[in-house]
Amino acid sequence: MNRGRWHLRVGAIVFAWLAALVVVALVHRSVPISGWLLVHLLGLGAAGNAILIWSRHFTDALLRRPPDPSRAGQAWRIAVFNAGAVAVVTGMLVGFWPAVLAGGIAVAAVALAHAVTLITQLRSALPSRFGDTVRYYVAAAALLSAGAGLGVAMANASLPGTIHERIVLAHAAINVFGFVGLSVLGTLVTLWPTMLRTRMADGVEVAARRGLPALVSGLGVGALAAVLGSPVLTAAGALGYLLAAGYVLRPHLDEVRRKRPSTFATLSVLCGVVWLLGSLGYAVVAFATAETWTVLLDRAALLTAPVLAGFLVQVLLGALSYLMTIVVGGRAAAIAATTELERGAPWRLAVANFALLLCVVPTPSLVRVAASVLVLVAYAAFLPLLVRAVWQARKYRDTPSTPGPPPSGPPVRHRLGVAAAGLGVVVLTAAAAVAADPAAVGFADAPQVSVSATGQTTRVEVHIEGMRYVPDTIEVPAGNQLVVTLVNTGSDRHDLVLANGTRTGRIAPGETAVLDAGVVGSDLDGWCSVAGHRQMGMTMTVRAVGASAPPTHAGHHDQAAGSVTGDDVARSLAERPDAGFVPHDPVLPAATPDHRITLPVTESEHEVSPGITQRLWTFGGSAPGPTLRGKVGDVFEITLVNDGTIGHSIDFHAGALAPDVPMRTIQPGERLVYRFTATKAGVWLYHCSTMPMSVHIANGMFGAVIIDPPDLAPVDREYLLVQSEFYLGPPGGEADAAKVAADKPDLVVFNGYANQYDHAPLTAAVGERVRIWVLAAGPNRGTSFHVVGGQFDTVWAEGDHRLRPGPGGAQTLGLSAAQGGFVELSFPEPGHYPFVTHAMVDAERGAHGVIDVTPQQG
Repeated sequence: MNRGRWHLRVGAIVFAWLAALVVVALVHRSVPISGWLLVHLLGLGAAGNAILIWSRHFTDALLRRPPDPSRAGQAWRIAVFNAGAVAVVTGMLVGFWPAVLAGGIAVAAVALAHAVTLITQLRSALPSRFGDTVRYYVAAAALLSAGAGLGVAMANASLPGTIHERIVLAHAAINVFGFVGLSVLGTLVTLWPTMLRTRMADGVEVAARRGLPALVSGLGVGALAAVLGSPVLTAAGALGYLLAAGYVLRPHLDEVRRKRPSTFATLSVLCGVVWLLGSLGYAVVAFATAETWTVLLDRAALLTAPVLAGFLVQVLLGALSYLMTIVVGGRAAAIAATTELERGAPWRLAVANFALLLCVVPTPSLVRVAASVLVLVAYAAFLPLLVRAVWQARKYRDTPSTPGPPPSGPPVRHRLGVAAAGLGVVVLTAAAAVAADPAAVGFADAPQVSVSATGQTTRVEVHIEGMRYVPDTIEVPAGNQLVVTLVNTGSDRHDLVLANGTRTGRIAPGETAVLDAGVVGSDLDGWCSVAGHRQMGMTMTVRAVGASAPPTHAGHHDQAAGSVTGDDVARSLAERPDAGFVPHDPVLPAATPDHRITLPVTESEHEVSPGITQRLWTFGGSAPGPTLRGKVGDVFEITLVNDGTIGHSIDFHAGALAPDVPMRTIQPGERLVYRFTATKAGVWLYHCSTMPMSVHIANGMFGAVIIDPPDLAPVDREYLLVQSEFYLGPPGGEADAAKVAADKPDLVVFNGYANQYDHAPLTAAVGERVRIWVLAAGPNRGTSFHVVGGQFDTVWAEGDHRLRPGPGGAQTLGLSAAQGGFVELSFPEPGHYPFVTHAMVDAERGAHGVIDVTPQQG
């Protein structure tokens, strides 16, 4: 098989992994462990195959060895490698660790075999000035085997949570900066000047030879420090790797000065290398200043996008774009392929890099989401262009061509114009996202002035400490302009709103914002507009010293102005849902073996009663969030992703572990992994534990974990009812925190919607045994669960039976807030059996439903 046909065939494998990556990125919300999957489709699948294929190609070329004509050994290794990669992905998706183990062993074995083959070729070949590049490939393959071993270890559910997170960081560093990073740096020794069509700079080979030990040492220190949990040593390892990478790359600057990158291939690789160095620089500073290991983990998570999307994807696409044109055969075919791959190149590069920059710097959530879509579009466009390039290359494969330099392509002015158009798309998209959520960036009404201006300015610095402004009282001479510098030294996102309509945007911990309050003519109230923070004490007073007029408080004073009224609620409870209403499914599914899920925090508008909508904060898009079910001894791994606009957290009552790390508040765009082992049976609540907890729960952030008792008997039907309260704010708005604090709910509901099971009843048949699990999610109220016309012969609550079948019966299941249990009963005759909380005022607020019992079948 000739070289061109071989590389086109094996290149199809890389293409397939990239296509799978795009598909998963499009549907990631509905795919389990989608974050892990995206990383490994790219790193293990696409990049892993590309490195194995092309490192062997370059080794043959650099050592001047003819390739094996049959390529049988290489084909077998690629096949085993992909079988192992598929086994790893499948095992993780279905939660079957033996498959992950087998796949990891296959990947590590292929990596070691690849390293041995390269060493054998290096020793048997004549001395080569480029032998150091091969040594980079050997080191990279050896590190892949080590990284695969760590990956298998961290996939084991029995691994303690703290050790698991440390191994994750070491695993990522070894695979990304070791396997991928060393392969890239070694290849650039010869490939970069070749791509630029210029001679190799002086000192490149010496820098590569001396830099390899330093790169491996820095990586080793960083990975070992990660396993040990030392922020300082981890930062030292990152610094060592950064300095070594800079030393290796520095001589290439001479090549760039002589021949400026102008093609998609060269510019994409250059952008990737810049993202690599920038990410390493951030890691050094962020890790060195991390006070605790928890802080370091949060900061390390921020490297995912720049390292993978910025560095790895761009280097991979740039290298494939160039290498594909040199193996298609014939100058005419190469020119035809290059023409296709250059289509829209400046636009794609500008959109990808500027949009990615918006994803990694502090921006509102909606801006990040829109920017991430642009990044995906820019990168995904490469795949159809690659298909067209192969098709065009085959079309012109046998076309004779005249010798000479390749076509120069569009003029520089034209390329800059196309790149500017790409930047314009990013800017317009960001502007549209800001327009959709202007409060997130602090746009506010113009201040109203009611006093003669003095022309002087009072400047004050205010710090956020916990849930307080310090100072919380500011004195300003009447008529002075007030400028407040707000410094967030707290642990959550906050803002400052003044009663005259001026406000800051919401700022993350460590950030600073400046509020120009305008000319102050009267006393003003100030507060944080994040739901519940004002009720927690985040208030401020601005006193206008010497003002003659009495205090006036302009608009924006009450966050919950325009809240849904009691009359609105009464009308809603008397109405039916619209024809397209879909109830929350109350059927409790059976336990599954896979307890690895991703819970994104989202903010979206939901109907909670006919005609009444609220903007809820949700786990997984619903309130209550997804129900988890397992058995005693099962290990649960939940990845919390904050796609909201403020800080959130999660607390699983089903796990017993120190809350410091897994229950910490994470900011928008961040994620954390929460692992626990279920050691006790129960109906357990999970909820957001960010202060004020009451508001976060009331706004939809709760769900259930059911751990079956070991002796749980089978029944005909099982249902789950989670009772909670709504404290209604403005239509389409968030919870009214003042109502929450006063414990004055507007609605009390089962499974997130008032009276929904009156309109879509639960079902059963005469004689069937029915088990109803009940959880009182609160935040404030419990339940006295009762089925009208039914009697419970089994009552199980808070981990134990209160009643078993016998002569006695029970009429209610009494639960306080955050308690859970189940009841069992059978129905003696057909009919409609209402179920309620027997705290009747709450039943009349919407905690009501019906069980439709039909005659016994057969």
